[in-house]
Amino acid sequence: MCDDPILSIATRLRGLREVLELSEQEVADSCRISLDEYRALESGHSDISVNLLQTISRRYGIPLDVLMFGEEPRMNSYFITRAGRGVAVERRKAYRYEALAAGFRDRRIDPFIVTVEPAPADAPMHLNTHPGQEMNYVLEGRLLIELDGRQIELNPGDSLYFDSSLPHGMKALDGRTVRFLAIIL
Repeated sequence: MCDDPILSIATRLRGLREVLELSEQEVADSCRISLDEYRALESGHSDISVNLLQTISRRYGIPLDVLMFGEEPRMNSYFITRAGRGVAVERRKAYRYEALAAGFRDRRIDPFIVTVEPAPADAPMHLNTHPGQEMNYVLEGRLLIELDGRQIELNPGDSLYFDSSLPHGMKALDGRTVRFLAIIL
């Protein structure tokens, strides 16, 4: 078992592609990224966004949990996640995702508690896009979200619902950790 979550996800991604007998180019095309970008993801040399994993999950009919955590959801009527006990993955040093419905099969939304660690003020914001919609509800800290070129500050209790096909990214403000509920549709 691999201790590096990014490398573990990369290994599962490569295994999925091989089982489905897809070329690297086919998967790269379906994700709308270059072949080199895809190869970096599959090798574990580049971080893999939850949004990209969700795109792959939906495109190839594989539960997101299988790609992220290597486990198949089992429940179909309800699933309880106790406080602080959701299946977690730390994709980058600055981001931690805690899945709140990892054990529920065939779900229509993917809820996460996301923790964003502070970064230097001059650090670039990583933007991404994915099909669908997203809602973010700030639990603690102040969050800067860039959405389609517009910068929006959110405080605890604030939420933002948006078209996630628009370029978007986030950053913790005030040098403090931010926690928010993210629901990806």
